[in-house]
Amino acid sequence: MLMPVLLPALTLSVVPAPAQAAVAPKKVLVEYWKQGGFAGLKDHVVVYGNGCVRLSRRTGPTVDKCLTGKEERKLRTYLKSLKLGRSEGNPPGADFLKYTLVYKKHRVSRYTLPPSWQPVVQHLDKIMVKYWAPD
Repeated sequence: MLMPVLLPALTLSVVPAPAQAAVAPKKVLVEYWKQGGFAGLKDHVVVYGNGCVRLSRRTGPTVDKCLTGKEERKLRTYLKSLKLGRSEGNPPGADFLKYTLVYKKHRVSRYTLPPSWQPVVQHLDKIMVKYWAPD
């Protein structure tokens, strides 16, 4: 008589834990900020290893989209030539744009764009314009 009561209790103890442990955090490929100027820009682009992006601005919503294969391939090609170098100090004056890139765990901020940064920054700016749109 005890067997029907014990059987459900035993099966509950061998049920695997929920799949929460199997969910890995998204790996970031590159992160980019464009900040400053009189307009008070605060654009932020996060590109994940799976080709999806998270876009945000000072105002408006955060937008999650996925790049086309061509956009992702182009970005990865530009990143192969990227030389981060060192951060620049704040320039004297006002109305400067600060560009920050995080790539391969290195974070660098610049006010002038070195040649290897230009294609990366231009491509990420195009992605921001194309995909960020408040709903």
